[in-house]
Amino acid sequence: MNDSLPELDAETYAYLRRVAGRIAGGQQTLQPTALLHEAWAKLQQGTTRYESRAHFLAVAAKAMRQILVNHAVARQAQKRGGGQHHTTLSGVGELAQDIDVIEVDDALRKLEQVQPDAARVVLLRVFGGMTIDEVAEVMGTSPRSVSRTWRFARAALKRLIEG
Repeated sequence: MNDSLPELDAETYAYLRRVAGRIAGGQQTLQPTALLHEAWAKLQQGTTRYESRAHFLAVAAKAMRQILVNHAVARQAQKRGGGQHHTTLSGVGELAQDIDVIEVDDALRKLEQVQPDAARVVLLRVFGGMTIDEVAEVMGTSPRSVSRTWRFARAALKRLIEG
């Protein structure tokens, strides 16, 4: 087991479960608890030393993003012979309703190449469920700066997703 992984206390578990519920709630095949447990298993395999609770939550957000994207890709690959169910992010982090998680991930990858800070804000807000203040703490900047970056990032992602 990863010695640097913090104990999953009731408060942290409840927080991560709420985040998982929000981001997994738009699709039918991966339940929030399953998403959280897969993310926890992934974190246990890592060797990251967590500097703070906020740092741990940021890494957990990244793990949940990877799991959701991998799950959505696998579901797309199985679409032959049956109805396709898109994995979506429904009502997450004020971004939009019913956006395909693969589209969000593709747009986020593009955004990372030109505006890494904006992409990190999206990761923390959408996949980490963090507030503006929590993102500011993780990134070591002001909430006002994060708010500006968040507005920019939402607009940029919308343009990238809509083409």
